[in-house]
Amino acid sequence: MATLTKKKARNSPGQLYVDSSCIDCETCRILASDIFGEDQSGSFVKKQPESESEQFKALQALVACPTASIGTVDRVDLAEAKSSFPRLIHENVYHCGFHARSSFGAFSYLILREEGNVLVDSPRYLPSLIEKIKNLGGIKYHFLTHRDDIGDHEKFHENFGTERIIHEGDLSAVSDAEIILKGNEPFQLSEDLLIIPGPGHTRGHCTLLYNNKFLFSGDHLAFDPERERLVAFRSACWYSWEEQTKSMRQLQNYDFEWLLPGHGHPTHSDRKHMREMLEACVLWMEKR
Repeated sequence: MATLTKKKARNSPGQLYVDSSCIDCETCRILASDIFGEDQSGSFVKKQPESESEQFKALQALVACPTASIGTVDRVDLAEAKSSFPRLIHENVYHCGFHARSSFGAFSYLILREEGNVLVDSPRYLPSLIEKIKNLGGIKYHFLTHRDDIGDHEKFHENFGTERIIHEGDLSAVSDAEIILKGNEPFQLSEDLLIIPGPGHTRGHCTLLYNNKFLFSGDHLAFDPERERLVAFRSACWYSWEEQTKSMRQLQNYDFEWLLPGHGHPTHSDRKHMREMLEACVLWMEKR
């Protein structure tokens, strides 16, 4: 729980606050950008909610926060915010919420499919979320983009009998995975699921292309809303920037309309604009 005695001085006066345990994962600033701002110490409340919509988004951010760094001065009912996850993004793709500290607050996603649902990376394992996922059909595949965002994969496997998928380059993180990817060639898991190896951020990093429309990019690629461009994070490249640049060039062979990253803003645009932004990103990476 957030602690009033650790409340940041820069918070706007009022009910909602962020305390000093914030790890600057950006979760709250993505889910409720009108309410939360950023400074050198991470997130803070720049404006108190003024409408029901703003209040609801702020409470969604509160329950999604991986470090429980957001609090309210008085007790507030969080039931509606908790029950809103998994949160629909588009069509049959959902944001799981309940971000995990072990993955530095990375987003995780759920794809609903008649052939079996897919969990992309891992939220916290919480009874309320588990019950919701069960009601949505459970989980067949647990696709892990890379070693950093595996979270509570064991618990999901024990409960749902998931087939965990990870690349051999990051296998030491999930040594008992059911499906182990090898090499750098794309792997067609099913007609609608294509796994694209993308070493760089880590040795075994992969992305997932669903229905030739949704790209789940892990920590490989993200969107910068301020500059309206696609970006990669050289300061968070743990394996090889050169390999990540090569991987990004290979990603230009595919079209997508939605970019759903582990860190950063989920974003939608037409395929032409996505191609142009990806090309610009590769050109920028080649000069770094």
